[in-house]
Amino acid sequence: MTELSDEQQRDFEAAAFRRLVKHLRERNDVQNIDLMNFAGFCRNCLSNWYREAANADGIDLTKDQSREIVYGMPYAQWQALNQTEASDAKKAEFEARRPKDH
Repeated sequence: MTELSDEQQRDFEAAAFRRLVKHLRERNDVQNIDLMNFAGFCRNCLSNWYREAANADGIDLTKDQSREIVYGMPYAQWQALNQTEASDAKKAEFEARRPKDH
């Protein structure tokens, strides 16, 4: 394997993050509960991780600000445009697998 510098690794990780965010924005048909049930994380998790990283670096980023970065619009607007009611089965699956921090 090619040895990467710390800077290269950071740049590639940032590029992968940007691609993931772009993909999630394009796939607004995929609900967060589906992501949570299948992958154990969702857009909100991603925005929380982003905010935590910013806060750890001394940047005071709010929950709403980090969600807007991930969703590409205010969260309430995304919900109004894209969020659908989850079935009882999906809700039950989420509750059974729910991470401690959700």
